[in-house]
Amino acid sequence: MTTAPPADAAKTAALLSPSPTSAPRPEAPAAPPVRPVPLAVSGLLAAALTAYVWSAHGAKPGVLLLLGLALGVALFHSRFGFTSAWRQLVAVGNGTGLRAHALLLGTTATLFALLIGTKTGLFGSVPAPSGGPLGLGLLIGSFLFAVGMQLGGACASGTLFAVGSGQTSIVLTLGGFIGGATLAAWQFDLWKDLPSLEPVVMADHIGWFGSWAVTILVLAAIVLVSRGIQARRNPPPIGPVPSARGAAARVLRGSWPLAVGALALAVLGAGVLLVSGGAWGVTSAFSLWGSELVRALGGHPESWSWWQQPGNKEMLAGPVLADKTSLTDIGIMIGAAVAAALGGTWTLHRGVPWRTATAAVLGGVLMGIGARLAGGCNIGAYLAGIASGSLHGWVWGAFALLGTWAGLKLRPFFGLGNPKPGDGVC
Repeated sequence: MTTAPPADAAKTAALLSPSPTSAPRPEAPAAPPVRPVPLAVSGLLAAALTAYVWSAHGAKPGVLLLLGLALGVALFHSRFGFTSAWRQLVAVGNGTGLRAHALLLGTTATLFALLIGTKTGLFGSVPAPSGGPLGLGLLIGSFLFAVGMQLGGACASGTLFAVGSGQTSIVLTLGGFIGGATLAAWQFDLWKDLPSLEPVVMADHIGWFGSWAVTILVLAAIVLVSRGIQARRNPPPIGPVPSARGAAARVLRGSWPLAVGALALAVLGAGVLLVSGGAWGVTSAFSLWGSELVRALGGHPESWSWWQQPGNKEMLAGPVLADKTSLTDIGIMIGAAVAAALGGTWTLHRGVPWRTATAAVLGGVLMGIGARLAGGCNIGAYLAGIASGSLHGWVWGAFALLGTWAGLKLRPFFGLGNPKPGDGVC
């Protein structure tokens, strides 16, 4: 005689089972052969730059560059994105990407709580949380950033790893991104006095364990809500990417499951905090690169109010290859190039339609301006903020979802498609 499983066991099994989609996910195509020339070039560049940074600026910048290289490999092999995840959620209700975000955020929050709570750092650094003010700049900036990433085709981290993999249209996005971030730094006086409240970091009020517990509970609720939305809307599955055959080959050549990518990024992001004392970020380097270009052309960015702020002044005065964020950004692009070459997918995409090119540049400009107004991007504000227990990270995410909805409405004007319920994949 058999007995039915207990109701609690059935509920647990249902919770752990994959969320429904309108069709099974297609099998991933086999990865193309390794691209030896791009692999050799990117590999030599990675080795030479690491050797130079290590010898010229010391072990700490060298380790940060290595962490950036590893971040680039993990981002590309897992195709871990924020832009596509939010687009799929808003357009058709597929929450797979959002749940991967929750895993990344929860794991990062756990590691941040351990490191910051115990003041554990390397190279004399003392890890600190990323708290940001709650104000009008945050609301406007995160909204603009999300509109921009839907037009530009990538978020901050996604822009870097897409450029590394040879996607020509995203090079235009990066150019616009640098331009927008530099423009916002130049015009800092126009927006620096927008009304805002002081940062709210939960650990200051309920301790690091309490902050971590609240963060995990909220993330668990988001996972449950996203599963409910997906079950109701029954969206198309996420399209697969080329993948090597065999577990060992997939480690080197991809593609990695989103969960593996989330865990790898969390560990590497915690490594940046451990080594530098600050969370992983992306966009401050874009303001620096653009300002250095202005200086090379005869301008004087050192006179801008932005570069006279504490911390920013030292950044502009120092070498670019000693700047923490520049090192990880450059590392991500080179690491992604290595990963794309290993996976056989590195290529330069030619013949970008003019409307796509226009959207890429415009989207980059909006992301650059938005990141400066909001005090960070999907990495420096959303990921680092939530993982630090800062309320501004949650606000950033909420207004980015609103901006995603607006960006989806604008995409068709530039010839860009959105997922639809009847699609084979989204």
